[in-house]
Amino acid sequence: MRKSLIFLLVFSVMLVLAGCQLGTSSSDRSITVYSERHYDTDQYLFDLFEQETGIEVRVIDGNADQLINRLDNEGEDTEADVLIIADAGRLHRAKSMDLLQPVHSDVLFNNIPANYRDEDNMWFGLTKRARVLVYHPDRVDPSELSTYEALTEPQFKGRVVTRTSTNIYNQSLMASLIEIMGETEAKAFAAGLTANFARTPAGNDRDQAKYVVEGGADIAIMNTYYIGRMMNSSDRFEQEVANTVKVFFPNQNTSGTHVNVSAAGVTKHANHSEDAIKFIEFLSSETAQSKFASANYEYPVHVNVEIDDLLASWGDFTAQSIPLSVLGEHSYRAAVIMDEVGWE
Repeated sequence: MRKSLIFLLVFSVMLVLAGCQLGTSSSDRSITVYSERHYDTDQYLFDLFEQETGIEVRVIDGNADQLINRLDNEGEDTEADVLIIADAGRLHRAKSMDLLQPVHSDVLFNNIPANYRDEDNMWFGLTKRARVLVYHPDRVDPSELSTYEALTEPQFKGRVVTRTSTNIYNQSLMASLIEIMGETEAKAFAAGLTANFARTPAGNDRDQAKYVVEGGADIAIMNTYYIGRMMNSSDRFEQEVANTVKVFFPNQNTSGTHVNVSAAGVTKHANHSEDAIKFIEFLSSETAQSKFASANYEYPVHVNVEIDDLLASWGDFTAQSIPLSVLGEHSYRAAVIMDEVGWE
């Protein structure tokens, strides 16, 4: 009898332990995301994905080059399943370094237009940003404005500000102009624009708008979503700036306004590729896209999602129609040209 009781006790313990192990393995689902983005909106969506799927999202932050180089150095030993970068040019670099894998998802194909995803399905756009002209209405008549190229004219001498030549947003803008104009004309544009700077480039996009309101310049080249974030900032001066300046979409009668994307791809050596795809599909959904639009003032890529009221107040615009992969193809030459003309 005693032996039987001991046997039953041991057997019961084994069943409990086995059950615990099975429970752990079935619920221990996670993905690791290398992300350049650092917004509360993103974390909210990551948490929502966890709640809906039970898949934990572990995030490692860094700038684009750091994350790409880390992924390259780690090779097959990487823990990364998804790479999120706020520039199509850098995603093209990751693709050219063989760090991503192709994804075939009807959900992604249906949610994201072809011009906002990689032609080989290596990365998929999540949000759009337009790089526009922001001006002070007391010192600039919008009839003065037309194109990026027009900012090189003598009337804009000492009136224009933007970020440095090392900034990826400006490098991608230049890369788009190389594709549209050719290198010779693009270099002439860069030289002419540099000659019309109101100051040596410094600061981020918010700082350019602030400098305009402070009277240091009349026109800033910057991304639209910063205006929305400043308008809803806790900083009163940022609110004042955002409510003072106006937005102008350049090149509406020519090549269109420059647009870039934040995009995501599944890493080549992802350990959880199926869950990684589910994650990107979720970020392309109407629920997630609406959150990107309403909370971070970015343009959604999903055609069925309405833009934020603030963005809508600026009106519709025509974007450049070039493949976004060219931003990566021309990024090196863009940086070289900007350096050659003295764009600091």
